[in-house]
Amino acid sequence: MAKQFNINIDRSWTLFLDRDGVINERIPGGYITSPDEFKFLPGVLDSFSIFSATFNRIIIVTNQQGIGKGLMTEEELDIIHSFMIEEIKEAGGSIDKIYYCQDLSEKENNCRKPSTKMAQMAVNEFPDIDLNKSIMVGDTKTDIMFGKNAGMKTIFVETAIEAKHNIYADYIITGLSDLGDLIINNKSI
Repeated sequence: MAKQFNINIDRSWTLFLDRDGVINERIPGGYITSPDEFKFLPGVLDSFSIFSATFNRIIIVTNQQGIGKGLMTEEELDIIHSFMIEEIKEAGGSIDKIYYCQDLSEKENNCRKPSTKMAQMAVNEFPDIDLNKSIMVGDTKTDIMFGKNAGMKTIFVETAIEAKHNIYADYIITGLSDLGDLIINNKSI
């Protein structure tokens, strides 16, 4: 069981989010290759309006080796991300930036999580980001390791597939709406 921690989130904090399995439904063993395959998880769109009013920045960090495997192009990924951003915007939320790594997992010195290279890209582009005042939300061991390696607080989105990895996270939720509820109710997490 993960330990709970108490933090007071204010506008100086940054929220880092994984994409597949956190924002949208994951395709087990596959890749989202078009907007038609992109399905938001329950409560996600409502949560983004809460997050946008709470955090200074919202950053998506996602491993996308489907590009490296030749299953989709960067242009196709951009179309998917444009769709996601527009839907979130229509729901009253925002995303400051999406960083993705197209490297294959076997590539030496790759940028895939748990490497902190995408976190460093965010800090380089947005120098006001303090990784010690950042939260990483993910649904895999590599997401949580990424957050820990970068010095962030970590929140694990528990799914049946990845439930065994929750011991690494600082906090456990069942979906982004849980985090939104905690923020609305002014409860520490």
